[in-house]
Amino acid sequence: MDALDLARWQFGITTVYHFIFVPITIGLSALVAGLQTAWVRTGKPEYLRATKFWGKLFLINFAMGVVTGIVQEFQFGMNWSAYSRFVGDIFGAPLAIEGLLAFFLESTFLGLWIFGWDRLPKRVHLATIWLASIGTMLSAYFILAANSWMQHPVGYRVNADTGRAELTDFPAVLTNSTAVVTFAHTITACFLTAGALMLAVSAWHVRRRNQAGVFRPGLRLGAWVVIVAGIGILVTGDIQARVMTEQQPMKMAAAEALYQNSGPASFSVFTIGTLDGREEVASVRIPSLLSLMATGSPDGEVEGIDDLQRAAVEKYGEGDYVPYVPVTYWSFRLMIGFGVLAMLIAALALWTTRKGRTPTNRWLWVAAVSTVAMPLLANSFGWIFTEMGRQPWTVFGVFRTADSVSPTVGAPTVATSLIVLTVLYGVLAVIEVGLFVRYARAGAPEVEQKDDDDQQLAFAY
Repeated sequence: MDALDLARWQFGITTVYHFIFVPITIGLSALVAGLQTAWVRTGKPEYLRATKFWGKLFLINFAMGVVTGIVQEFQFGMNWSAYSRFVGDIFGAPLAIEGLLAFFLESTFLGLWIFGWDRLPKRVHLATIWLASIGTMLSAYFILAANSWMQHPVGYRVNADTGRAELTDFPAVLTNSTAVVTFAHTITACFLTAGALMLAVSAWHVRRRNQAGVFRPGLRLGAWVVIVAGIGILVTGDIQARVMTEQQPMKMAAAEALYQNSGPASFSVFTIGTLDGREEVASVRIPSLLSLMATGSPDGEVEGIDDLQRAAVEKYGEGDYVPYVPVTYWSFRLMIGFGVLAMLIAALALWTTRKGRTPTNRWLWVAAVSTVAMPLLANSFGWIFTEMGRQPWTVFGVFRTADSVSPTVGAPTVATSLIVLTVLYGVLAVIEVGLFVRYARAGAPEVEQKDDDDQQLAFAY
């Protein structure tokens, strides 16, 4: 492989790995804040124990997310210097604000929350975790605004003398329609992920009849969060599909391996045929669903890959403008499939634990515990689809991936960093999982509340 392929593999591995932690951090921060709010309002010790338990898991995940996220920005200068030079004036602005404003807000108030349990008044301390949670969401928005500019560039011009993109309308970048819908879709996915984690860990404890006062409510809360967030994902995903079809029709065509224009167009749940999907042997299809997803009408016409390729050649010049269809086709289905499966298991968990019941079927508990992996897989496949479906562009219609790689960094250098980072991330994964499992199995700590509302129990992590 050449330097370009190696750089793409490195960025894909490190980005997907980092994004495992991001949705847990965002979703769990809000759930922890909600549990602490319930404790402040009711004074029930079960809410305090739950806050401490989930807060500890949140902090372990947050720390690992920060460590793995630092590498992402260094890669732009290391492997993608041509891209950084071209888009630095635009891409750097939302990332700078994310670091100076959102991450500062997030980390500052998280520190106050960690060390303020026995020092801050109860409601002031509660405010710190809510502000930290808001900071995580602001961080997500600014980062998604930068990524959305790559998907749908707005508010810029290309300086012919310098060969660089220059920012002309920063509000347009922040209010990019792609950024708005992507943020809504991503945040609901974060709550799905955190809810699935709460459901899985709580199910493990309930099965063993551990601390029922903490984990039975946690199981049902996690299941409800998964279902409500899943509905939000379906709604925002439907909107995002139409926005994507309008802005990147090739991505939608590749998601279905649709080579010829079709209206109405069916959606294939599963297909057997050639790897690129051009020749089909057998498939399971839902009539008109692709047209409904892409256009909002069951009779709408969806453009095919062949016509879109010809149009791209006429507009941009000779080249292959078709993304790798097997990846886009299957990642799109796996994203949807794992998300829907998590919702189904959550609904089953709610039904089987209603009115204080505790099911005895072993496989129900196995399914409940395995739910934790499903949103993580759905998130990963979703980002793989988003980024691979944009190829061969880093900035859609403006700057190609082949032109973005660092011209002076050779394949041996990139291969070395790829191997080192992959091994390092593997070691960090072992540490993360070990810590997470250790503290998850330990259960919620015992607490002893004080009578004075303004004096909090010392809470040492």
